[in-house]
Amino acid sequence: MNRVILMGRLTRDPEVRYSQGERQMAIARYTLAVDRRGRRSQDGDQGQTADFINIVAFDRAGEFAEKYFRQGMRVLVSGRIQTGSYVNKDGQKVYTTDVIVDDQEFADSKNQGGSDSYGSAPSRGSYQQATRPTPSAAIGDGFMNIPDGVEDEGLPFN
Repeated sequence: MNRVILMGRLTRDPEVRYSQGERQMAIARYTLAVDRRGRRSQDGDQGQTADFINIVAFDRAGEFAEKYFRQGMRVLVSGRIQTGSYVNKDGQKVYTTDVIVDDQEFADSKNQGGSDSYGSAPSRGSYQQATRPTPSAAIGDGFMNIPDGVEDEGLPFN
């Protein structure tokens, strides 16, 4: 069985490209910084405390990532690990490991998104951009209302 579940923060905004051909498809790539539950070395140095995992989301999941995911957000991703390789321009073989998204969702409620909240005024490093719809007020249980115009079947959670 090839199944992975990760929770981490986006290291940058997703990079999205669209495939060519009869049916264009969004392909979103982003990196999650996933904290390690590590042991300290004997000298007290923790060293690297996070792993940086490459994530790839296709089609509607890619469109969702492009529209709603921003640097610093904490997200939950489930999918499968895919490995591959290619030869770079220097003739060296490069091995790749990616997580291919089956499901992705927000891991924080509206008001827990790091130092900025989704509905606050935009600031440097803020989650909100001018092209992104502002969510309406939060439901009493801390969940975000879905903005108008978003199709239910395109959402990556039940």
